[in-house]
Amino acid sequence: MKLLIVEDDPRVADFLQRGLRAEGYAPTAVGSAEEALPLLRQGGFGLALVDVMLPGSSGMALCQQIRAECVAVPVLMLTAMGGVQERVAGLRCGADDYLTKPFAFDELLARIEALLRRPPLLVQRDAELVVGTLVFDRTRMEVRRAGGPLALTAKELALIELLMSAPGRMFSRERILSNVWGVDTDPLTNVVDVYVRRLRAKLDSPGQPSWITTVRGMGYRLDPPPA
Repeated sequence: MKLLIVEDDPRVADFLQRGLRAEGYAPTAVGSAEEALPLLRQGGFGLALVDVMLPGSSGMALCQQIRAECVAVPVLMLTAMGGVQERVAGLRCGADDYLTKPFAFDELLARIEALLRRPPLLVQRDAELVVGTLVFDRTRMEVRRAGGPLALTAKELALIELLMSAPGRMFSRERILSNVWGVDTDPLTNVVDVYVRRLRAKLDSPGQPSWITTVRGMGYRLDPPPA
């Protein structure tokens, strides 16, 4: 598995290369976003380890660029800035995970393995989100499953678009309420649960696992059933 390391500190880059090579990976290290971008455009990398603080363009700017260009590669951000706001900013720029320096190498390996276990299902093409056999056409505001259109309401469309924006990532009920309904609290109506049930009824096939997984006590995530 080829991994790209984007790290301007030669000592850190060398440490990561030696450690990952010993674990059976094939790492390539570059020292800037400008060097990394053309390599990522070419494809072939299973994952990118990206330091936030880089000379020239930052790691976050690199992540935003590859997401804007629809480069389908998981990104694990590495940074010495461990504050909540920094982590949130890293995830919002398109990173899949965020690890604060200094970190244990075993934890880095575990994060890499977790990201690599995720099937490469999300592809962004112009105004489309594609997750497995599910396609969200943002231009037509239409969702198709295996080529067939689904009859969804405006709120159902907003909910499935949110879940499809990060398959496998858990969205809390509060986050869903804020993004779909524009409120921070549910006025005792369980509206999120109601709409998730409606979506499941339209998305799921009889006898097959549900597209939407309940994370008990926390929220929901989109988990496409096996092909």
